[in-house]
Amino acid sequence: MKVILLAGGYGTRISEESQYKPKPMIELGGMPILWHIMKLYSYYGHNEFIICAGYKQHMIKEYFANYFLYGTDVTYNFSGGKNEMIIHHSHVEPWKVTVVDTGLGTMTGGRIKRIQEYVGNESFMMTYGDGVCDVNIEKLVQFHKQHGKIATLTAVMLEQQKGVLDIGGDNAVKSFREKNLADGASINAGFMVLEPEVFDYIPGDNCVFERETLEVLAERGELMSYKHTGFWQCMDTVREKQDLEKLWATGHAPWKVWDK
Repeated sequence: MKVILLAGGYGTRISEESQYKPKPMIELGGMPILWHIMKLYSYYGHNEFIICAGYKQHMIKEYFANYFLYGTDVTYNFSGGKNEMIIHHSHVEPWKVTVVDTGLGTMTGGRIKRIQEYVGNESFMMTYGDGVCDVNIEKLVQFHKQHGKIATLTAVMLEQQKGVLDIGGDNAVKSFREKNLADGASINAGFMVLEPEVFDYIPGDNCVFERETLEVLAERGELMSYKHTGFWQCMDTVREKQDLEKLWATGHAPWKVWDK
């Protein structure tokens, strides 16, 4: 099953770094967050990726153009007038990566629509290029196949960030307590499984997938949620990047399932 990665946005909320590179190419532990996401899918046997690029898309193409060289031991032999490169050991993953320039101003739905020819008439997976997760991809796909609907998204509980007030009808505060997970709300974390019929619900470049396509699918009973109670974190801000870096550096990165 092919994996679609949305990697074309400007990443304005983390502009300290995204002004120099696409947001999915911002590094965690020396590797782009895009690589971390791909490693999760690869762990579950999904090695064919289609990257919906846009902003500074050439940097994504250049990264994968050199990826084999980065992960390989080589000898450069110039003796006797030769110009020879000898491959010794390759440490790269068995990935097939298609990088598609889906435009600068294209919305999320439009980016997905533009790669339809690379997907074909088959089920596929899709997620955003800025969030890491330890969701079990195998169980997610099984769940999708069992219910038979067009779309499945992974839902996670977003924790309430502030203390909780119980306010009475007279505006008096009856109680105050610290936040807990039960106070939060479920959100779309990406990591979707989609049937090819989803392309019929994307009219063009200006379609916002989350606000238009998914809402219509929900109204028609064609959108299901796979509830994930484990780790998920997007990287929208420098602080979130620093938190993820700390988890990686201390050996406590929950999304690093491939090394457990």
